[in-house]
Amino acid sequence: MNTVIWHNPRCSKSRQTLALLEEKSVHLTVRKYLEDAPSAEEIKDVLAMLDMDPRQLMRTGEPLYKELGLATISAPEKLIHAMVDNPKLIERPVVIHNGKAKVGRPPESVLILF
Repeated sequence: MNTVIWHNPRCSKSRQTLALLEEKSVHLTVRKYLEDAPSAEEIKDVLAMLDMDPRQLMRTGEPLYKELGLATISAPEKLIHAMVDNPKLIERPVVIHNGKAKVGRPPESVLILF
């Protein structure tokens, strides 16, 4: 089974989650999602795995969120496309394993996947 982490090396929680998984000898693929943005379909799949709506996966405290006026948008498709176009808006890290996903906040929360 392949495990994937949507990782931002500049984020302390993302680094901590990656280190925790490596410490547990989890074989994983590190996807630097800011450089390799997920598609709308990938985001939809992850949202289904997380049982979240798009806004719950967004970093609503990011200045970009406010600049784009996303607080007033209710259409899920528009929020998903905002994340595709601006992956910085995606909460991090996201760990995907065996058809399930978890946001690593706190990092230890991802261990439930294994």
